[in-house]
Order: sequence, then structure tokens, then C-alpha cells
Amino acid sequence: MKRKHLLFFLLFPLVINAQALRNYSNEFLTIGVDAAALGMSRSVVATTNDVNAGYWNPAGLVNIKDYQGSLMYSSYFAGIASYNYAAFAMPIDNRSALGISIIRFGVDDILNTTELIDSQGNIDFNRVSLFSAADYALNISYARNLIFKNVYFGVNAKIVRRTIGDFAKSWGVGLDAGIQYQRGDWKFGLMVRDISTTFNIWTIDTDAFAAVQNAIPGQNQELPEATEITKPKVQFGVARTFNLGRFFHLLTEADLNMRFARTNDLISTDLLSIDPALGFQLDYENFVFLRAGVGNFQNTTEFDGNKNLSLQPNFGVGFIYNGIQIDYALTNIGSIGNALFSNIFSVKIDFSFFRQ
Repeated sequence: MKRKHLLFFLLFPLVINAQALRNYSNEFLTIGVDAAALGMSRSVVATTNDVNAGYWNPAGLVNIKDYQGSLMYSSYFAGIASYNYAAFAMPIDNRSALGISIIRFGVDDILNTTELIDSQGNIDFNRVSLFSAADYALNISYARNLIFKNVYFGVNAKIVRRTIGDFAKSWGVGLDAGIQYQRGDWKFGLMVRDISTTFNIWTIDTDAFAAVQNAIPGQNQELPEATEITKPKVQFGVARTFNLGRFFHLLTEADLNMRFARTNDLISTDLLSIDPALGFQLDYENFVFLRAGVGNFQNTTEFDGNKNLSLQPNFGVGFIYNGIQIDYALTNIGSIGNALFSNIFSVKIDFSFFRQ
């Protein structure tokens, strides 16, 4: 058995190098969930402590006291794409918790015109069909309070399913891990996504691919690689809450989002790129919330060669009533950058209220 383990560890790096190690893969999993978190520009890795912690940092699930559920709907690119999320979490005992979540990002009703023109050159619109390009992810999360007080650890096991109509489909698996620590008024969080790297194995319809090749001579002649490997990504956060008088509280968090590649992020090297984010949440007796944040700092190059720094401001509001929390976020205010703003709605139900 020991020889088998040794052989695995010797061959594993060779297998990794032989595959398609991608800087950008499964990017729909980096968009984020929960309007409350997105209103703070995703700066929640140190403070997330409810059912949505299964996505942001599974360590935060330890803080839930009863069953919780969450739903989110949002649209992107002026309604072309939809992004939906559902989650459920429950405590196992006073030291551990379990969660499950599902994410779908998809573009539906895409026109398939590969058979628009028949072999005789005739155009027949009845041969046009519709298909969807959709990405799915199933996360199963486990969190536990470690031996040391105020130290929490969590892990995600995720299954990724991606489809492009009947043309191509893939399955992927991977692991995330996170940790949270609290000392006085300060909170710290660390989340490593794809800590195991995430493998996506594609199955491509070669007949459909050949039809596209014939439709566009001289283009797309090489069959895409069938294996993708997603590089790990790291998010580190520091947070503190301030009491503003008797009724108001201000939560502040600063995060560093890191990729192991050169990108257009604010800080970029051959080894590591860092995109900072800052989020704020002002609440009135934990009843009404006002949120704001800024992130996605990117170095951009214009057509004239000038370099600029772009950023993405976000805004959000929310309230809690009888165990139900409703949140709204407006991201990319003013359409700064290349993306249009998005309206995001989410709802969270805490069943502990109904047991009082």
C-alpha cells in the first residue's frame, strides 16, 4: 500500500503538467452569492456566519443555531444570462454544521443555426433549433469548531456540471477549505478555493464539431482539449464591528483576492495577482441594513495605449422581519468597466425564529 501511495505522489505532478492548467476556469463559481455579500463587494470571508457561508467560507457554518435556507436570483448582461442559487444548512451539534447548495449560471434559448443551410445550399429556418449553455455546481459543506476557542474550520466538496447544448458536456470535482478566527472585536478569515485543483473532463460531440468546421472553413480546426484543471484561488479577510451609539453598528471588512497567475488586477506579478476589496454594512438594531463596497480593481489599456485603473462599486439594502431576511444589491453602479449593472435579490429564512 505504501508503494502505491508513493507512486501516486510521484506521478501526480506529471499528470497535472500534462493537462490544461487554466488561469480562468469555472469562472461562474467566482461571481458570488447572496445579495448581502455582493452589496459589500464580496468582502465577507471573515464575517460570513449563516447558510451562505457554505459558499464564502464554510467555516462560518458553525455559527448557525437552527435550520436555515437561502435563495437568490440575478440576471447579467441585460437579462441575457441568469444566475440562481439555493442553499440549506443545519447544525449537527454545538460544534459542527452541515450545508448543501446549488448554483446555476446559464444562457438559454440560443439559436442553433448549424443546419440552417442544407447540403444543396438552401436556407430553411425550420432547421433552426434552440439550446442552452449552462453551468451547475453542487456544494456539500462541513464545518467544525477546532480545539482552540474561536477557531473554526470548514471544507467544501463540489461537483461541477457544464453543458453547451448537445455539443459538449463536462463533469468536474474539487475541494475548497476555509478557516475563521476571532480575537476580541477583530475577525479573520481565509478561504482557499480549488485547494485540490478542480478537474473538468469534457465530452465533445465530434459530429457537431465537424459541422461547425465545415460551416466556417479555416476556423476552429483544432478539437479543444478535453481536460481542464482549475488553479487554486485564495481570499483573505480582516473585519471589525464598531458600535455607533445605542442603536447603530458598522461592520467593516477588507479582503485580498489572490490568483496564482499574472492578470490585470491592481497588484500583478508572474507568481501572484491581488485584487483588494472593501465592504461596509450599517445596521439599525440588526433590523435594517445599508451596505456599500468597492472592488474589482483592474488595470485596463485603452485603444490609444493609455492605461487606466477601473473599479466596481456596489450598493445594497436589506431587512429582517420574523425570521425572514430580504436583501437587494445593485452591482457595478453606473456600468463602470465593460459590464452592465446587475440587480440581485436574495431571501434567507432562519427557522430558529419559529421555534421561539
